[in-house]
Amino acid sequence: MLLLFHEVAPRNFQVATVDHALRAESAGEAAMVAAICAGRGIAHQTLTLSLEKGSAVQERARAARYRALAEWAQAERLAAIVTAHHADDQAETMVMRLNRGVGLRGLAAMRPVAQVPGAPRLRLLRPLLSWRRAELQAVVDVAGLAAADDPSNRDPGYERVRMRDALTSNEAFAIMGFARSARNLADADAALEWVVDQLWEEVVAAGEGFTWNPPSGLPDVLAMRLLERVLAALGAGAPRGAELVRWLGMLREGGVATLGGVKGDARANAWRFTLAPPHASRS
Repeated sequence: MLLLFHEVAPRNFQVATVDHALRAESAGEAAMVAAICAGRGIAHQTLTLSLEKGSAVQERARAARYRALAEWAQAERLAAIVTAHHADDQAETMVMRLNRGVGLRGLAAMRPVAQVPGAPRLRLLRPLLSWRRAELQAVVDVAGLAAADDPSNRDPGYERVRMRDALTSNEAFAIMGFARSARNLADADAALEWVVDQLWEEVVAAGEGFTWNPPSGLPDVLAMRLLERVLAALGAGAPRGAELVRWLGMLREGGVATLGGVKGDARANAWRFTLAPPHASRS
C-alpha cells in the first residue's frame, strides 16, 4: 500500500506502523518501515502498543490497533485510514463468518468504505480488495524490498491461519469468487438498509422515547434492523443477534420486554420504546 500510494499520491498521505510489541522482532520491523518512508520523504510514525499475551490476542490486538490508528489520524487531521486488505483476506473473513452462522451483514465481510471501529466520523478505506496477495507481493519484490515475516501468520492455533491454509490448499476454492460474492452481498445489505431507512421515517419520537406501528407481515430481518436503530437512538448499543431475536419475539406476542436498558411495550397497536428504570431486568 505504501509503495502504491507513493506512486499515485506522493504528497497526500502519511504512514503509521503499529508495533504490537508481542514479538522481539516487531520493533525492528517498524524501524524498517520508518527507514523506507524516510528514504521516500514520507511522514511516518510508529505507534507502540502495550498488550498482554493470552487468550483472544488477535482480537484484542485488532481493537487496540484501530484505537491507536484512530487517535493518530485524528491528531494529524487526516481524512481517512487506508489499509491494504486484499481479496485473500476477504475470502478468509467470509469463510470464518460462514462457520459462525452469521447473517447477511456479516457475510458481506469487509467493505471498501466503512467507519473506523470506535471512531464513526473517520472513514476506513480498503482499495485493494480486488487484488490478490501474490500481486501485492510482486509489487514489493519489484521495489527490491523484503516483506516482514510474522510467524503468527503460520500458526494454526489462529482461526484465520487455518482458514487460509484450507483455502490455499484446495484448488476448488476461487478466491476472486469469494470477493465477488462479498460485493454482491454488500449490495443486498445496502438494499435492506434502504428499506429500513423508509421504515425509520414511520418511527415517531414521543417524549423521551419512540413509538412505531410495525406493518403487518413485516419480515423479521427488517423488523430487527429497525429495532437496532431504536436501541442505538436510545444509547443502548448493539445487542447480540440471539438477544434481538428473543426481544422481537416477545414484542410480536404483544408483551413487554427489556433489552440493553430499553423497554419495549407492544400491548397497544403501536410499539412504545423508552429507557427502562435502572432496576429493570434484561430480557
